[in-house]
Amino acid sequence: MMNKHEIERLQAKTPQQRFLGVLERDFRYAPKIAEAILLEAQSCLEGRTEMLRPGQMRVVLVRQGAGHGRPLSDTPTVEITWSVDAGVEDRQVLAQHGRQALRQVRLQRLLDEAVEQGGVATQEDLAQVLQTSVRTIKRDFVELQGRGSYLPSRGNMQGIGRGQTHKAQIIGRWLQGETYDQLALHTHHCSASIQRYLKTFVQVVELHRQGFADSQIAMLLQSGLPLVREYLAIYQQQNNPACRERLENQLQRLNRASQPEKRGQK
Repeated sequence: MMNKHEIERLQAKTPQQRFLGVLERDFRYAPKIAEAILLEAQSCLEGRTEMLRPGQMRVVLVRQGAGHGRPLSDTPTVEITWSVDAGVEDRQVLAQHGRQALRQVRLQRLLDEAVEQGGVATQEDLAQVLQTSVRTIKRDFVELQGRGSYLPSRGNMQGIGRGQTHKAQIIGRWLQGETYDQLALHTHHCSASIQRYLKTFVQVVELHRQGFADSQIAMLLQSGLPLVREYLAIYQQQNNPACRERLENQLQRLNRASQPEKRGQK
């Protein structure tokens, strides 16, 4: 077994220790500041450590709230994970609605994922990842916004503030009485995606009623905190009796579905 002196000698030969030495010796940084710089450098250069699922990729985007008018090199950024290809769900959209609809569904998904992770995408970011032209993305924006969709791009969020993401819009339309088939037809999303959005929404409401904090709900459901707060805002704004009844029915279904699992845990 190595003694303390031998371990310290090995640590001194690591790239991390060499970097710390350069910061402390050549740039005159205090040890604690040098360690903080090392951690930030590792985060920027090595990225996040969690595994990517098939169809996902990591990109660096401008951080939410970063002002316009400054050089991009001086603008705060954040690394996020984008689900460029959602697998079976995207195949269903392609089969039912065609390539343009698939691109528009992906565009909305990427914008929402960016916001949920603290970033904000430009039309150029979307064009690069979706392997199309900025002109095509601009046309998609015009068409989607003409149908009433809010697209949380950097330009839109800077100009008018944040509106509802496409997930929240789908939940709102469902609460107003639209069926899965109607939503799939009007939004070009597949039924599986719509059902997943609804399930998450109902779970958010149920956990909120049980007294969980927003951050706890986000952690339990592995959802972004902005999405949780957006869903809760929809819930709190629904004063229509018919909408409330529709939601209560879904909550009862959720509770019934969880009862066998709870009994099995006793």
